[in-house]
Amino acid sequence: MESYATAQQVYAAGLLFARLAAIVMLIPGIGEAFIPARIRMALAFAMALALFPVLAPAVPQIPLAVSGVAGAVIKEVLVGLLIGGILRLFMSSLAAAGEIVSIQTTLAFSQTANPAQAQPSTTLGTFLGLIGIVLVMSTGLHHLFISAIVRSYEVFPFHRAVMVDDAAQLAVQTVGNSFALGLQLAAPVVVFSLIFNIAVGMVGRVMPQFQVFFVATPLMVLLGLSIFALSLGVIGTVWTDRYRELLAQFG
Repeated sequence: MESYATAQQVYAAGLLFARLAAIVMLIPGIGEAFIPARIRMALAFAMALALFPVLAPAVPQIPLAVSGVAGAVIKEVLVGLLIGGILRLFMSSLAAAGEIVSIQTTLAFSQTANPAQAQPSTTLGTFLGLIGIVLVMSTGLHHLFISAIVRSYEVFPFHRAVMVDDAAQLAVQTVGNSFALGLQLAAPVVVFSLIFNIAVGMVGRVMPQFQVFFVATPLMVLLGLSIFALSLGVIGTVWTDRYRELLAQFG
């Protein structure tokens, strides 16, 4: 291949592709399971070619041993999985919000196929997950993904070892923040459910003969979904802002 590219250029392009492929396979919107793997790999290859003139000078020299080359490739794959996994984990905040709202509105039994997951989830959780993908693509967050990928070579340069402890701490922190954000997004429905259940309990206590659950259950579903629908705009805005803050950490 010396007629087309030197060994150093092939090595640099391979390292770039290893990290980019791992990230593209996981990031929201582009790395969804319903997108064929060949398309995602082709996108990663195109990104590697586009970033090669910028990042190739920072790639170290080819190791003398084959084990050194394999270790460098594995390291880049691990870094890519770390970045893509963190960005994917934050999507669970919408799923958590959908699960909480479903429980509060007695719709937790309503399950549907979730194209972003390998198993069915609640209808509201699937709905919020699809809204998250739409927000990613419509608000330009996927452009910030590409910017974060480029800046990741400054945060995780080629010559630095994988920071396993810091990566594990960041993953745990992201999961905790995602669940907390999911509870915050579902807060209007949670507050309504608490007040409504207290009122239903008081009515049942005052009038024991009244079949309060036959009246309360339809009202819970109707009013709960109405409050959920009215708060969708706030949910999308808050979630998008928090996602931008997460992406800023890679800068």
